Order: sequence, then C-alpha cells, then structure tokens
Amino acid sequence: MDAPISCATGNDFDGALGLRIASVFVILFSSSFGALFPIVAKKNPSLRIPPWAFFFTKYFGSGVIVATAFIHLLTPSNDALTNPCLTGVITQYPWSQGIALISLFVLFFVEILAMRYATFSTMTSAMELETSAAADLEKRNPAAAASSSSCAAEPHLSHTQDHQEVDDIPAESYASQLTSIFILEFGVIFHSIFIGLTLAVSGQEFNTLFIVLTFHQMFEGLGLGSRLATINWPTAKLKTPYIMAIAYGISTPLAIVVGVGIFDALSAGILLYTGLVELMAHEFLFSHTLRKASARTVFSAFGIMCLGAMLMALLGKWA
Repeated sequence: MDAPISCATGNDFDGALGLRIASVFVILFSSSFGALFPIVAKKNPSLRIPPWAFFFTKYFGSGVIVATAFIHLLTPSNDALTNPCLTGVITQYPWSQGIALISLFVLFFVEILAMRYATFSTMTSAMELETSAAADLEKRNPAAAASSSSCAAEPHLSHTQDHQEVDDIPAESYASQLTSIFILEFGVIFHSIFIGLTLAVSGQEFNTLFIVLTFHQMFEGLGLGSRLATINWPTAKLKTPYIMAIAYGISTPLAIVVGVGIFDALSAGILLYTGLVELMAHEFLFSHTLRKASARTVFSAFGIMCLGAMLMALLGKWA
C-alpha cells in the first residue's frame, strides 16, 4: 500500500530577513547592470568597448534566452502542474506544454499582423514620396522625367530593399523590430517577477538560490540589453531602451519585496518563440549581416550562442 502523499499548505519561509533585504539590492544591481551595460556602451564610444564584445554579448544573450525557456521555465512549470497534490482537470492533460504552445502561436499571429501592417504602411508612404517626387521632376524637366520613367518598372519592394541593404538596415520594418523587442521584454519581466516571488518565500535553499539567481538575472539582462542596443532608435525614442532595461532591472527586486506553474508555462512559450524565431532564425538565416559574413564569423556566433545556453542550463542544476 502506497504511503499517503503529504501536501504542503504554506511556504518554506524561515526568516533570515536581513539577507533577504540584501538580496533586493544585489539582484537590482546585477539585473540593471546586465540590461543597461550594452546600451550605455553602444551609446558612448568614449568607453572604447571593442566590437567583438558587442558581438559576443549579442549571441551569448540569445543562447541564454533559449536555455531560460527550456530549463528555467518549462521544466519547473511541468513539475508544478504535475504535482501529485493537484486534482481535477489539470491532472488530465500536459498543460505546461499546452500553455507554452498556445502562447507561441498567439505571439506568432500577433507578429504576422504587425508585419503585414508595418509592411503596408511603409510601402505606401514610400510610394507616395516617389509619386510626389516624380510629379515635381516632370514639372521642372519633362525630359529627365521621361528618362527616369524607364527605371520605374522595377518592383518597388526591391527598390526599398536596395536602400535597406546599402544602409545595412534589416529587411523587416522598424515596427516589426519593436514588436519583437516588446515581446522579449514582456517575457523576461514576467519570468523575473515570479523568480522574485519564489526567492522571497524560499527556505533552506535560499542562499544557493540567491547566488544562482544573481548571475541568472545578469545573464538574462545581457541578452535583453544587447537586443535593445542593436535597434536604431529614433531621436524621439532615445530614452526607451533605458526605460525598458530599468523595468527589467526592478522587476525581480519588487517581487521579492512584495511559484506559479501556469505563468512559468506562459513565459516559456513567449521566450521559446522569441529565442527560436526572433533571435536564432532571424540572425542566422535571414539577417544580411550573417548571411554575408565569413564562415568563421557565423561559426563563432553559433559557438558563443551555445556557450550562453550551456552556462544558463548549468545554472538550472541549482535554480
């Protein structure tokens, strides 16, 4: 006969209030440093950060994001939602993977809408500018207008892409880039809040969890910050990456001051989509930067990404 299952009705909080208060400030510093450093370094050439450092941080962060989804979110979520103390419909289906799958497809649909809307508006604006310019040219110099009309048969999209390649701007629109970065921001902040809640109520494992999460949040911050630093923000939005980095930095400390499986699964789906589609597929398969780079550069980026994933996965042994 199996022994009865003992189900806890509280948490493992065991005091140590001074250390818990200290953890608020330590994790605030490590999270904020990780997220802000790439942005500050990119905006201040006087710091003389070598280009290879940005290259390393960018792809190291991609590996961190993907490993976070699998090791630090999906696995704990599965453990929580398959707890033998649970009863009812939640025990009759692998909800952890199901919720992650739903969030992945929802985000993909949102990005489809963003891409279609952004592409349409961008092309429409460009066509209006070209039409206006052509009309003005015809008024001033009919001969030149007739000559230029022979070039008008080229597809507008290829014309736009030529300008983008010259300026080394990714093929997707600025609006699409913002969609991607906001999805990533939402995923890591959502995850960070529940990390803080878990740390706040932990018991004997607090010391180990505190040390591991300090590095965890810094690495994840580097992943977010390196992406924020790569976007060419317009003049009116120059403060946006700093605000987003600070929001990430304070999310875990606020959660400690003030562990849920469903939200872990939701965050896992968000970060899986962001990591696999926006970071890995985009950078290695569709980005002009790596498609035109040497094999050494591509393999270096891949190796650095694997290193980031490996270190983040290793932290999963303790947290």
